[in-house]
Amino acid sequence: MELNDGEEEEFGFSRNYFLAKDLAASGKKSIHKLSDINLVDEQELRAAASNIEPKHEKEIVSLIDSYKSLYSRWVFMLRCGFGLLMYGFGSKKALLEDFASTALTEYSVVVINGYLQSINIKQVVITLAEVLWNQCKSKRKTPSGNLPRAQQPFNSRSMDDLFAFLDGSELKENDYFVCVVIHNIDGPGLRDSETQQHLGRIAFCSHIRMIASIDHVNAPLLWDKKMVHTQFKWHWYHVPTFAPYKVEGMFFPLILAHGSSAQTAKTAAIVLQSLTPNAQSVFKILAEYQLSHPDEEGMPIDTLYSTSRERFLVSSQVTLNSHLTEFKDHELVKTRRHSDGQDCFYIPLASEALEKLLSEINQ
Repeated sequence: MELNDGEEEEFGFSRNYFLAKDLAASGKKSIHKLSDINLVDEQELRAAASNIEPKHEKEIVSLIDSYKSLYSRWVFMLRCGFGLLMYGFGSKKALLEDFASTALTEYSVVVINGYLQSINIKQVVITLAEVLWNQCKSKRKTPSGNLPRAQQPFNSRSMDDLFAFLDGSELKENDYFVCVVIHNIDGPGLRDSETQQHLGRIAFCSHIRMIASIDHVNAPLLWDKKMVHTQFKWHWYHVPTFAPYKVEGMFFPLILAHGSSAQTAKTAAIVLQSLTPNAQSVFKILAEYQLSHPDEEGMPIDTLYSTSRERFLVSSQVTLNSHLTEFKDHELVKTRRHSDGQDCFYIPLASEALEKLLSEINQ
């Protein structure tokens, strides 16, 4: 039986496939393992990466500045009840923070760093409720009859009660809101389904407006149709910045590098540089106390609050709590129980590393 050209080509392909399988089976298997690779120290690798000379800096700055013309439109969309979702290649952290600091000055802003490895979503909701309550009191628009219930500590309320408060069941006015800026809503600390459901409920609250960024190509798969159109009500904006992911990438383990559980002074200094000056000053108070009281378990929160208030760094316990939450999210500080039962805060660094850290942030 003769084969035509097409059949002969297909037969030849099949024969070669099985011949290759036979050769692979008869060959020796590699004995090399991933663990045999000589890994470099993580700090050396990060230092080398930080020394890479950036390119096209002027063009990147010009591109980011060009988006400032959209700020008024973004504010308008927020006032209309939509959420803003920024996507495109490059870090959008600086862009969102500039938008918040220049165009959202009339509103309270809460920032969530989704690129962190873990985030306490209930603490986020509690913080939002406290910020909203303080905003209501400052504007004196809350009926006095609602004060007793609202003064109940928010950290003792259930999630449903907190969402009810944010949705306005205790607040009658709807002409003000709290803006939530989420860097990397698709980040590792927010990526699970339960957390996304909570974020959807937050965005759906009448006194909340959400601005978020995404970077993962599969980020839209985090939400179903109801979440996108009913809860988040996203208005998508393509804003590529081509800016390096310096801060975001710092919290991801590097391939081919030895990881370290202890946070180094260098890493802590880089993290502190991304925080506000007041937050840095509060951290300095804690560091100086720890160095001057090496035998104590940590700095009591009452002492930290009174010192910070005396130096005009915080105006209320809520402000201090927001700084401490940010420190804990970045793993800059930890808590432990004092012998008298009071919570104490300490920095998980040796005295030598802590002194080096203070010298770096004081430069």
